[in-house]
Amino acid sequence: MGLEGNQFGDLSSLTALQILDLSNNVGLKGTLPSSIGNLKNLTTLILVGCSFFGQIPESIGSLQQLVFISLTSNSFTGSIPPSIGNLSKLSWLDLSDNKLSGTIPVSKGSTPGLDWLVNTRHLHLSKNQLSGRIQSQLFSPNMKLKHVILDHNQLMGEIPESLGSLQNLEILRLDWNSLSGSVPSNLTNITSLNELYLSSNNLNGSIPDLTGMNLLTYVGMSNNSFNASGIPQWLTSLPQLKTIYMEDTALQEQIPVDLFSLPNLETIGLANNNLSGTLDIGTRYGNNLTLDLRNNSIKDFTQKTEYNMNISLSGNPICDGTGATAKYCSVQISNDSFSSSLTCPEMSCSSDKTLSPTCKCLYPFTGTLHFFSLSFSNLENSSYFTTLAGSMMSAFLSNGLPVDSVSLSDPTVDVYSYLQIEAQIFPSTQNSFNRTSISSIGFLLNRNPFQLQYFGPFFFTSESYCCFADKMKKSSHTGIIVGASVGGAVLVLLTLCAGLYAFHQRKIAKRAGHSSNPFETWDRDKSGAVPQLKGARWFSFEEIRKCTNNFSESNCIGSGGYGKVYKGTLTAGEVVAIKRAQHGSMQGAFEFKTEIELLSRIHHKNVVKLVGFCYEQGEQMLVYEYISKGTLRESLSVKPKIQLYWTRRLRIALDAARGLAYLHELADPPIIHRDVKSNNILLDDHLTAKVADFGLSLLKDDDKGHVTTQVKGTLGYLDPEYYMSQQLTEKSDVYSYGVVLLELITARAPIERGKHIVRLVAETRYDSKDNSKLYQLIDPRIGPGSKLEGADRLFTLGMRCVNESGAERPSMGEVVKEIENIIELASLTKYTDEALTSTSFEDTTQVSLDDFYNDKAFDYSGKFPDVGVRNTTGSY
Repeated sequence: MGLEGNQFGDLSSLTALQILDLSNNVGLKGTLPSSIGNLKNLTTLILVGCSFFGQIPESIGSLQQLVFISLTSNSFTGSIPPSIGNLSKLSWLDLSDNKLSGTIPVSKGSTPGLDWLVNTRHLHLSKNQLSGRIQSQLFSPNMKLKHVILDHNQLMGEIPESLGSLQNLEILRLDWNSLSGSVPSNLTNITSLNELYLSSNNLNGSIPDLTGMNLLTYVGMSNNSFNASGIPQWLTSLPQLKTIYMEDTALQEQIPVDLFSLPNLETIGLANNNLSGTLDIGTRYGNNLTLDLRNNSIKDFTQKTEYNMNISLSGNPICDGTGATAKYCSVQISNDSFSSSLTCPEMSCSSDKTLSPTCKCLYPFTGTLHFFSLSFSNLENSSYFTTLAGSMMSAFLSNGLPVDSVSLSDPTVDVYSYLQIEAQIFPSTQNSFNRTSISSIGFLLNRNPFQLQYFGPFFFTSESYCCFADKMKKSSHTGIIVGASVGGAVLVLLTLCAGLYAFHQRKIAKRAGHSSNPFETWDRDKSGAVPQLKGARWFSFEEIRKCTNNFSESNCIGSGGYGKVYKGTLTAGEVVAIKRAQHGSMQGAFEFKTEIELLSRIHHKNVVKLVGFCYEQGEQMLVYEYISKGTLRESLSVKPKIQLYWTRRLRIALDAARGLAYLHELADPPIIHRDVKSNNILLDDHLTAKVADFGLSLLKDDDKGHVTTQVKGTLGYLDPEYYMSQQLTEKSDVYSYGVVLLELITARAPIERGKHIVRLVAETRYDSKDNSKLYQLIDPRIGPGSKLEGADRLFTLGMRCVNESGAERPSMGEVVKEIENIIELASLTKYTDEALTSTSFEDTTQVSLDDFYNDKAFDYSGKFPDVGVRNTTGSY
């Protein structure tokens, strides 16, 4: 359901309410009203994994009894309310994974700030758009903070020395910001610190000396600008250390052998430095040690014929020439993970039930545990996950919940360095849970009431439960927990419904203010027939002007031949991208009509969503969903913001193929995109790929099988058969997709140093009898090709797509099936939300996204004839 404005109605009648948990109600969408401040007895507010948007109201600071706030994984915008500083009892503040902006508020005179939260133990503000400096005033010695998690924001300036005064701090995440300057030396005062994340900033000066921080298990300092130095001596003196990441930190000289003898060490990541000399790992290293030394200057390896660890030295002089075939030059850094196994002899369950660890066929409650941090890096070590499952069971049983057993599987570390674990929770008293049990389990997990060994704080997102024991109608919501009475819950639901009715009436009133025909002024002579639409929303010019701050340059996030793209926030709080045509642009008029007609009737999760349009006061504007992680091309660049591993690249290839297959095979009539390229494939918050920019698209002529038209497209992706014949078919899109596929594998531009990627791959395949030369084309960031399951087949598929003859190219439906087979072969992923089938093109609910767009020109060398080919990047 979509709620707006005062959707909760008047909450003054619920003043006895102590706990409000609306977690994992994915369809629950709306704003948090200021009347939340009426719930004066509220101690716990949990809104995890919903679709709330708009600003967090200042009135939340009046809830003096609040102990626990978790609003993670929503779409809240605006700044953090300074009034939260008034919450003197607050222990847990989690606002992560939203779209919050502005600075972290600190007090000024009588105006509160987060520095007043002296009793707070958990401060989680990660994965937002927070900017500005971290004020020194934010931290003080009298604070009880255990976890400060500020990663993946836009924070700048120096790390404040006041952090060194937090004597209880255990986890510090400042990675993926724009912090600069040197690391404060008094950080060593935090002897309680377990995990330190400083990677991917602009930190400089000397690598900080962490001598005496003997409880450290994780040290991450990669991708900074520290002074060149050898391996710090203090690294060899930290007895609890499990994980070291110091990639691209200007390390040099030889690695001391003592480093490998640390008793608990699991991973050493020192790639992309200038380490030299002879590698000597000694004899006292652990059997499960993973050593990544790619792209250094190491010339020899003492134990080259006798060692027992996972090691990679590719990109070092030792791997040149005759050494290139050595095991340590080709071995991939392992991405294997723990997989639970059952000991139930010859047992199987019906398709709708799952076998539990206690050998029973039951209906489990399933979901994902998202950990903000972890002290270990060896995901194959089952003892970590056995301990976690035991802790969860103890918590369930001590709280009287009817849980029989817990199964954990598929642990993966995502692009944010967060650990995700799939969880299945099985019922004990019946074959399935009732609604109360489901709600109680979700609440308990998101309340984080237990201490976990090895694991940091987490939140839980659930899937819809299929089989309630109380036989009630299936619902997509996991329920609402309130701490007052059943009557309180009924009142909440009634006020929600009242808000829905009011919202519906406001929408009717708004529509009445518009003319009945948005295209009254459409110029048929210059722009052709009036656009024919199916369901797109009509925005007034005034609405667009307001949501873009009067088309402020600070809101401009891209530009191209069509015009400019602006970021805007609608009155309901939804963040959108608005493409505004240049005045008098004939290209703009044509593309406006094409995109609005096509996108208004396309609904697919792998095609960018059109929210609406504006055609008023001589303006032509298209309003799209706002995509957060930019273009695929940006993620394949030399210094991407997102690291795309092999698993993720296959998923992106599958997503884009599904989107194109939908256009070709299920859209009615079929649509030929005509400008498929990596800059027109966008990645959302979950790195789901979406096909974008339909300005050049055309409808397929089913009678002829092709469209005769002037050649248009983008250099490097253009189908040569289409160029020669001027006859456009869906196989032209297949060719362009094939170029993208080769680009995805190699991270090379379509034309680089005068050579086309298709020609480069073709020549390399011809010269390489055993594919060894072909593997050298693979992006080194994803590991050696000989160890990438499915790499051979993906190269082959890419070359089939770019066959000179369109008739010999596969259809996009066939491409989808082949990539599914490759994923199955590699056993890379477990899709829980949709089947891996070529028929799964149904529309899914879209979520609000954030922070995208950069329309930089794509640089090419080489010369092509002038055939109306575009040489600008696409976006929308």
